[in-house]
Amino acid sequence: MLHRNEGALDRAVRLTIGIVLLPGGLLLLDGLQGGVLGLVLAAIGLFGLVSGTTGFCPLYLPFGFSTAWRRRSEVRLNQ
Repeated sequence: MLHRNEGALDRAVRLTIGIVLLPGGLLLLDGLQGGVLGLVLAAIGLFGLVSGTTGFCPLYLPFGFSTAWRRRSEVRLNQ
């Protein structure tokens, strides 16, 4: 099972960006007609929506990065 590695602010920013970029890329920048820029922005928006909804970012894994708040008991167990 994948553990959440995004904090509340990180998730909110990702969801906001996703809500703006997905329809913006598809509708305003001709992503539905195959416009490359529109498709790229829509893909970034979709990634933001999915990662913001799940609270997990696969791009954080290789770097061991996390913005999630950890309880003190978890910190003691990991040391």
